[in-house]
Amino acid sequence: MSTLHESLQYTPQELAFGTSGLRGLVTDMTDLECYINTRGFLIFLAGLRHVKPHSIVYIGGDLRQSTPRILSAVTRAIEDAGYTPAYVGFVPTPSIAFYALQKHAPCIMVTGSHIPDDRNGIKFYKADGEVLKTDEVLIQEAVAVIRRVQYEMPAEDSPFNEQGMLRQAVVLPPEDSGARELYHQRYISVFSQALTGKKIVFYQHSAVGRDQLVAILQALGAEVIPVGRSDKFISIDSENITPEHKAHLKQLSKDYPDAFAVVSTDGDSDRPLVIDEQGTFHRGDVLGALVAEWLQADFAAFPVSVSDGADTYLNEKNIPWKHTQIGSPYVIEAMQTAMAAGKRHPVGWEANGGVLIGADLSIKGRQFAALPTRDALLPIIAILCMAIDKDCRVSELFLALPRRFSDCGLIDNFPTTTSQAMITKFTQGLDSAKQELATYFSTEKGFGDIEHFDLLDGIRIFFTNGDVAHLRPSGNAPQLRIYSVADTRERASEIVAMAIAEPDGIFRQIEKSLG
Repeated sequence: MSTLHESLQYTPQELAFGTSGLRGLVTDMTDLECYINTRGFLIFLAGLRHVKPHSIVYIGGDLRQSTPRILSAVTRAIEDAGYTPAYVGFVPTPSIAFYALQKHAPCIMVTGSHIPDDRNGIKFYKADGEVLKTDEVLIQEAVAVIRRVQYEMPAEDSPFNEQGMLRQAVVLPPEDSGARELYHQRYISVFSQALTGKKIVFYQHSAVGRDQLVAILQALGAEVIPVGRSDKFISIDSENITPEHKAHLKQLSKDYPDAFAVVSTDGDSDRPLVIDEQGTFHRGDVLGALVAEWLQADFAAFPVSVSDGADTYLNEKNIPWKHTQIGSPYVIEAMQTAMAAGKRHPVGWEANGGVLIGADLSIKGRQFAALPTRDALLPIIAILCMAIDKDCRVSELFLALPRRFSDCGLIDNFPTTTSQAMITKFTQGLDSAKQELATYFSTEKGFGDIEHFDLLDGIRIFFTNGDVAHLRPSGNAPQLRIYSVADTRERASEIVAMAIAEPDGIFRQIEKSLG
């Protein structure tokens, strides 16, 4: 009698944690693989006593084609583990996270966030919030146990076929509308009529929050014009807004010249896009700095990839801050450390613009509950309210920031092993790395001499002329990112373009040198 593993007619690819949650190609995210990882997470929760027999585990997802199938596998895993799945529908990640947090229950969000539709992901939340990096090791240990049990099961007794798919379809539970309602109320109760009289263009595309966020902005008094709705999933990465994206967003502002702003989110609506009345997209790193000021934060945490303009601005506003590694778990840990040291109003954000609230805040005399996970709606509303409070245009808010500009881009199909080898090579011998990197980031390309490095996460290179180039591999995808900072927006974009150019840009030249 053959085991399930012996019967599989494909080579399983184990899912890995990236900066936040599991990610992988849809073809690798078989029902079996999703089931194994979910069961492992549930064992981890039981060890924390966050669940007991028949406990509710909330589940939700984004609008990708593969999401319903993966949700079915997650549902089966929850049921087989002896718990009760509660389906909240296709909702923003911060919506299900907030609902579960208020219910003191764990939740699982099926989403690939901003990545292309041929990939997806699973994001885990404990009863007290997002899974952190220290939790991932324990989850992986539990996953290994479940994997062994499932693989060694007789094939004929397994609920999975030779393709790793469930033999019987699993019907999702009836939808619980509580997550939508609570997320809606979260904003209405604090920002009631704050946007009265303002025209907002909302680029809907395939964002899971495209209807709910429009409804919330309307309830706050805004005239909202939804545009660009798509039945096909559109990948929009707020850290990698391409020239085509920028041109499209700028055209929207031209189409609606009387709009106060154009706004949008990524696929799971936890990363904002804010475009001012002139059609300029403002990156999340500087957006976060303004939001922290408006929220009267007494501490800010954000990744090292954020523009140094944010550092300078926060210093001017006397807001203490700390750089972290890239990923919301690191930002959350930094906020927790700050609270343990006595900070009462910590705010965090990432270069993608998603804002995290570490503790309850008072906004205009009303309590706004903590939500230590990325949220796109808060920074959107905050920046609009900030402009209203100052009686200025949205574009004018950003003129108060230091004249430092950032950009970001990535090169796809860049093998993970190659990018990791590159990081290892350049970090093991900094003197030789300085010499070699100077041949790629040369004076002929407009760079100054290399001044120093920051190795907190990837390689961040500082040049004497003020340019910054930050090289960082993806944690679980064949991608290599570059973050740039410069004294002009054009130069920041130029640095990115030189790095990711095909077929012989800086990244490809480095790849060839590695053999």
